[in-house]
Amino acid sequence: MRIGVAGTGRMGAFHAETLAAVPRVESLVLADITPERAESVAAKLGVAAVPAPQDLFVSGIDGLVVATATDAHAPLIMAAADRGIPVFCEKPVAPDIAGTVAVVRHVERTGTIVQVGFQRRFDAGFAAARDAVRAGRVGWVHTMRAGTLDPAPPPPEYIQHSGGLFRDCCVHDIDAARWVTGREVTEVYAVGANRGADYFRDSGDVDTAGALLTLDDDTLVFVSATRYNAAGHDVRLEVFGSQHTLVVGLDDRVPLTSAEPGVDWPTGPPYRSFIDRFHAAYVAELTAFTDVVAGDLDNPCPPADALETFYVAEACELSRLHHRPVRIDEVRQ
Repeated sequence: MRIGVAGTGRMGAFHAETLAAVPRVESLVLADITPERAESVAAKLGVAAVPAPQDLFVSGIDGLVVATATDAHAPLIMAAADRGIPVFCEKPVAPDIAGTVAVVRHVERTGTIVQVGFQRRFDAGFAAARDAVRAGRVGWVHTMRAGTLDPAPPPPEYIQHSGGLFRDCCVHDIDAARWVTGREVTEVYAVGANRGADYFRDSGDVDTAGALLTLDDDTLVFVSATRYNAAGHDVRLEVFGSQHTLVVGLDDRVPLTSAEPGVDWPTGPPYRSFIDRFHAAYVAELTAFTDVVAGDLDNPCPPADALETFYVAEACELSRLHHRPVRIDEVRQ
């Protein structure tokens, strides 16, 4: 099959390199709003490039991977949907809830497949935790702790258009909690703080955040995130059940140091970035997309499912701003 990649920045270039090694992909064609960037990546991979993302639709593609800036996601998804071209899109599918709902409705009308990029669904540890919870091997789950701690903050220009820490970062922890448990969030209470660079506050964002999510079976999920974790990229999910406890991400590369005398674990080099931590998951995710395009696999993350996660992130941001609990029904459209 022939796959188009819209956007050849850090994530798009990584996806293009990954797709070039996927067995089902016979050819790639790349595009970017900066044509020279797409041409540079294409030259390194020995694949084709076209002048602009819209040109991908006349290049004979069987599927489209969208890794552009967020404001271009919805128009590209809808254009592909109108042509019946399956899409893989990095989250979010739109900058806000109204835009996301519009994409969901448009995709449902056209019947086109759109897979949203939540790569933790393809991570071996998260999948093992989901299997254990769904099979009842931990008993009934009463508490979960989910966290994403980045080693260094992104640049100011990224933060200005990111949508905020809950929508940009914690959304992955929220999706993981929903996916692993099969339950929905009913209410949130969220807080945030700024002790780092001024540009977070200037953009109306925070550099550190926490939230308490209540699931529909009264399971409590504690979510935390920060842009300042110089020890390394730390992503974990802790599942506490009535019979057993599981921890995702607790391997020899987790960026932790024990304060206990004589304990020297972990000893491996710490993860330095999300690509480092989730490389295998990204490969599995894009391989799955080619299987979806071929009709051999059901869509593992449709927009309507992703919308439920975005509602929770939106509720967290509202809670942070107004210093009060927020029920998901308040933001649902």
